[in-house]
Amino acid sequence: MRLSASELACRRGGRDVFAGVGFSVTAGQALAISGRNGAGKSSLLRMVAGLLRIASGRLALEGGDPELTIGEQAHYLGHQDALKPSLSVGENLCFWAGFFGARRLDVAAALTVVGLEALADLPAAYLSAGQRRRLSIARLLAVKRPIWLLDEPASTLDAAAQLSLTELMHVHLAGGGMILVATHGPSGLDAAQELRLDACTPAGSA
Repeated sequence: MRLSASELACRRGGRDVFAGVGFSVTAGQALAISGRNGAGKSSLLRMVAGLLRIASGRLALEGGDPELTIGEQAHYLGHQDALKPSLSVGENLCFWAGFFGARRLDVAAALTVVGLEALADLPAAYLSAGQRRRLSIARLLAVKRPIWLLDEPASTLDAAAQLSLTELMHVHLAGGGMILVATHGPSGLDAAQELRLDACTPAGSA
């Protein structure tokens, strides 16, 4: 499997965010996307996820399911943790499993991996910011998809949870998955390729 982009451009609110972006990531590889605030890191991930229109350029996935879009073969973990406060921790995970069309799901196992098994019946409204992020990470484990699109995934996590996330990313890559991660600091993935969007900002852009 290979995910590639060539001459991608993003335009939002009448402003050219970036242009000429290209990369190639194969199974077992990661791409760390860096750049200043406003350089387009989140926008690039949202493009790959199919949540933002591509202004120009080409995005392609070779070796995936031809019946599915790239977004349907990816998990997108953004800045906002998409949780329903009135549902319990376990119910939130079950909801997303059903939404993604999972045929088999072991909620307990996914919650155990992220250290939330004891809170399965607690309404999500009572979770701390770090716990909410860990519940979002559990979604990556409960429903298997080959591409992980992670936007500042370690935000709000304590040191132990950050280490656990790094280990989960390594396991995903070892299993033939791909990761695109936007980050301001080290990604924790030493062998990751790097894409600096600062170098792709059109002249005259803010």
